[in-house]
Amino acid sequence: MREIQAGAVTRAVRDLFIAANQELGDDIVRKFEACATLESSATAGSILKELGENARIAREEAAPLCQDTGLAILFIDIGQDVHIAGGDLRAAVNEGVRQGYAEGYLRKSVCAPFTRANTGDNTPAVLHFDIIPGEKLKITAMPKGGGAENMSRVAMLTPAAGLKGVKDLVMETVKNAGANPCPPVIIGVGVGGTLERSALIAKRVLLRKMGERSADPEIAAIEEDLLKTVNQLGIGPMAYGGKTTALEVFMEVEPCHIASLPVTVNIQCHASRHKEVVL
Repeated sequence: MREIQAGAVTRAVRDLFIAANQELGDDIVRKFEACATLESSATAGSILKELGENARIAREEAAPLCQDTGLAILFIDIGQDVHIAGGDLRAAVNEGVRQGYAEGYLRKSVCAPFTRANTGDNTPAVLHFDIIPGEKLKITAMPKGGGAENMSRVAMLTPAAGLKGVKDLVMETVKNAGANPCPPVIIGVGVGGTLERSALIAKRVLLRKMGERSADPEIAAIEEDLLKTVNQLGIGPMAYGGKTTALEVFMEVEPCHIASLPVTVNIQCHASRHKEVVL
């Protein structure tokens, strides 16, 4: 049994959210550059270059990439041989979010659903725990903006809808989203499980690196086909038209009940912010 202090968790979470909001992944910046070279539209190419420049400035000046610094989402993989000492794990994580959003001068965006009263410190975070073998604790922080999340869809399709139904839902979701999620977007598709399980796998699959295909060749082919089809919509960067409506489409598929076909399309904006650490 390995002990990890609650204070170490708090510090890690604090640092992760500050870094995630200031440092866009190099894989995404390279994707901006690659897509810009493929654009025939001068406007689309210029926007993609500006997105890269924005990422550079944010990193160099330690400033947030975007004014929407997100609702704090965390994926926490807990080794079965880990013991959290000196405090409660959930409380330690929320304290890290509280400190990170204060010390990083990040906008607090969490509020009560009906009164809209702000909680004042961007807590509570949304926590997804998983038990894994070993004696390590892996924490992945994902600040998720409201504009992209609002454009996401969960649907309980009939089994007869099949793959075509899933593809149609993805296309319909992206079309309806238009400019709202600040395209080019990254699309996470979760198929199978139950209503809530499909949503969870659609969210988590957004953590993949650009170009990282599914390990299942059939699903990888569907990802590539969907990316190509979505980019034929012509919505383009910031919806000014162009070939780059989406940077990536990632799909994860799990078994489901014989009577169901749960599907979630989770839309992520071009600023796909996430950082991870293993304690």
